[in-house]
Amino acid sequence: MLARVDSCSLTGIDGFIVEVEVDIAYGLPVFNIVGLPEISIRESKERVKTAIKNSGYTFPMERLVVNLAPADIKKEGTGLDLPIAIGILIASEVIPPDKIKNYIVSGELSLDGKIKPVKAVLSYALTAKQMGYKGIIIPFANADEAAMVEGIDVLPVKSIAQIVDFFNGFTNIEIHRMDLTKSANISSRTYGMDFSEVKGQQHAKRAMEIAAAGFHNLIMSGPPGSGKSMLAKRLATIVPELTFDEAIDVTRIYSIMGLIDNEISLSLTRPFRSPHHTISDAGLVGGGARPRPGEISLAHNGVLFLDELPEFKKHVLEVLRQPMEDGKVSISRAGMKATYPSQFMLVAAMNPCPCGYLSDPTGKCTCTHPQIQRYRSKISGPLLDRIDIQIEVPKVKYRDLSDTLKGTGKTREETSSQIRKRVKFARELQKQRFIKSSISNNAKMHSRHLKSFCSLDESCEKIIEQAVNVLGFSARACHCVIRVARTIADLENSLEIQRHHLAEAIQYRSFDR
Repeated sequence: MLARVDSCSLTGIDGFIVEVEVDIAYGLPVFNIVGLPEISIRESKERVKTAIKNSGYTFPMERLVVNLAPADIKKEGTGLDLPIAIGILIASEVIPPDKIKNYIVSGELSLDGKIKPVKAVLSYALTAKQMGYKGIIIPFANADEAAMVEGIDVLPVKSIAQIVDFFNGFTNIEIHRMDLTKSANISSRTYGMDFSEVKGQQHAKRAMEIAAAGFHNLIMSGPPGSGKSMLAKRLATIVPELTFDEAIDVTRIYSIMGLIDNEISLSLTRPFRSPHHTISDAGLVGGGARPRPGEISLAHNGVLFLDELPEFKKHVLEVLRQPMEDGKVSISRAGMKATYPSQFMLVAAMNPCPCGYLSDPTGKCTCTHPQIQRYRSKISGPLLDRIDIQIEVPKVKYRDLSDTLKGTGKTREETSSQIRKRVKFARELQKQRFIKSSISNNAKMHSRHLKSFCSLDESCEKIIEQAVNVLGFSARACHCVIRVARTIADLENSLEIQRHHLAEAIQYRSFDR
């Protein structure tokens, strides 16, 4: 008898339908799986056979062929265990064949017939909805993840026997629902750190606020102990929460990697990734024999912090250039191609020289000029050109380290919540500005957007002309200055970019000057 069960597999972060066809025919007892299965699927034969027997059903001792269609696309993962087992039970006339056709099925089997959780269930549920399926049958542990998708029935199951009894009408599986507003981890999250803890560095704090408001890339240069890492780690406390659509995109990526927290299915907190400088190019942008998302995709819609930037391998840094421009990264391998989103905000920190004390007024630096040149040459000009805000972070003076105002006990510094209010206000202005556009923030503006939303009067044009003629700014650097000036104007609720907005934006191009 021939049976068919629909399941799902992945290309990039998107799911595609896999038709699991099972045929039982007379002949020698063999069990073959065809249709470009990877190793974990080929090994599923023993799991499926043992799970069916230990669930109390008879495994057919005949010629058994399983085809995974489309046959020209490689399938991977253990989620095809359950549909293969159900297909065999349908072909063996244990389950009625007509009731399963409206569902997508995914799950890994244990040898006792229990169903284990799998990765990428959120992508599978979205695919089921897009393709018009009634629902999805998934492991019980993945129920909350699948229920983020509204408009389909989510049937969480714990064992093969439960599925058999459900389709034979002996039991009922309750459709899983969840209140996303209650399950989401919203802005009430406690970060354990605050901007008020950073003493002094008002120039750097202002730059961080502008970067957060416009989603601009930022690089800081300064001696050890000046507070670069401290500032970067507190950036997460002033950026706005993810929108629901952004949160779904982020959750899909984390679901593929198996990084979903079962207690918090949907997080509205923006990702903050800080990889070590020994990371490989595949670890940063994604790749491998079986392509997987890298750190830049895990930082999608959030922050990627690269500390000690010149210590990263030069070829690793250079692969950032294309994803920073396009907001996505494509990985090609023999027989497959995967595309992952990578719209991240790059925040980098570096020392001005190998010893770190080049800009120190005490004169501690012992580096030679060739050593400094080699150190800085690891960061190419084209990469720096793509970083809108470039600032120097000097050593903090002792008087700025004072913790309280005399006699009041109140801190001098603004809190993260105060800064976040201004950042959210600027983001709302950008949301309204780009409501009919494909972008959502100032940092993503291209030439046509600059012409539409960043008109400059004659006095502002003269400032840009001087930046090109005197400071040697490139065309891309000029666009960076205008984008940053637009964000500064938004923070002041100004409709037009004014001279002082441009003047301040030019100050944030320290490396060009």
